[in-house]
Amino acid sequence: MQNLRIRCKLCNREIEGHPTKTFACGCSNMATIRGDKISALDLSKVVMLNFMYTKEKSGVLTNEDLVFQEERRQRKVRRLDFEVR
Repeated sequence: MQNLRIRCKLCNREIEGHPTKTFACGCSNMATIRGDKISALDLSKVVMLNFMYTKEKSGVLTNEDLVFQEERRQRKVRRLDFEVR
């Protein structure tokens, strides 16, 4: 798999991503890349030179199962108050 590469428009520095290390351009925009995550103060001043393709999901779960799991994940925990005698 190829690493993600970006260029900061302010300092024209090209940065290549690494799965575990964080790299930054060092200028006032602070374009930072770590793995497949990009951050900067102004992302409109960052150009992606290549992009990572997404893998097709070959999951076992059906769409209904995925919807159920997502709804289940968003449930809140209820707090019950009991009187102590």
